[in-house]
Amino acid sequence: MSKVISKIETQKRKGRYNVYVNDKYAFPISESVMIKFRVFKGMELTDDLIAELTKADEVSKAYNRALDYIASQLRSEKEVSDKLLGIDISPEVIEQVLKKLREQNFVDDTNYAESYVHTQVRLETKGPRTITTHLRQKGIGEIDIEKGLQDYPEKVQVENGLKLGQKLAKRYEKNPLSMMNQKIRQGLMSNGFGGDVVTQIMSELEVKPDMDKQAELLQKQGEKSWHHFRGEREGTRIMKTKQALFRKGFTMEDINGLIEKLISSGD
Repeated sequence: MSKVISKIETQKRKGRYNVYVNDKYAFPISESVMIKFRVFKGMELTDDLIAELTKADEVSKAYNRALDYIASQLRSEKEVSDKLLGIDISPEVIEQVLKKLREQNFVDDTNYAESYVHTQVRLETKGPRTITTHLRQKGIGEIDIEKGLQDYPEKVQVENGLKLGQKLAKRYEKNPLSMMNQKIRQGLMSNGFGGDVVTQIMSELEVKPDMDKQAELLQKQGEKSWHHFRGEREGTRIMKTKQALFRKGFTMEDINGLIEKLISSGD
């Protein structure tokens, strides 16, 4: 028995249709697939053609889901693939969707990398290592990452790092100076700036601690440690107090000066 399309019925969803064969519902189809295959009422179908129409419709639906996903922001190919896999679309269909998206320049990992780098350079908070890690997680290849990072030269890295360093200096201003510098360096490293760049940033960064606050902090921490080791012999008490203060980032010169005061106080 021949298979003939007896009716094409519009669905409630725009651009979607139900196809009836020999007066029985057979399969759904999108408008784009109808146009591509020139589907019409009275058309005779074979099993192979029905399979081809069904497969084309799967690709069409997946493609539209992908368009919805990328509509709000740039996405990498991996992000699109992961999204479609998450809604049970087969890898075969996904690859066809990605091919179509590439052809229309709707996904472009090189452009994604360059755009992401430009954004992070403007935000002034991340170094190239953190940017690289993010792009790798998004499935961007090393060549595309390298192309993107060409727009983040060392000079700009230092400029951004200095701005971040100033913010970190403000955050850690209540720490002893050496501890403050250590935390700033760690903050720059954790935000993705490389060792050589961090060294250059630290050499240019003007850290101006509040000397009154530094002295107050040393006095407070020193008295606390001195009291903590009050049960020790004097020599041991001095040594342990010095060690405790040195670990907190105070200079030995300042520590020795405080110890002299503490000893003379007779506490």
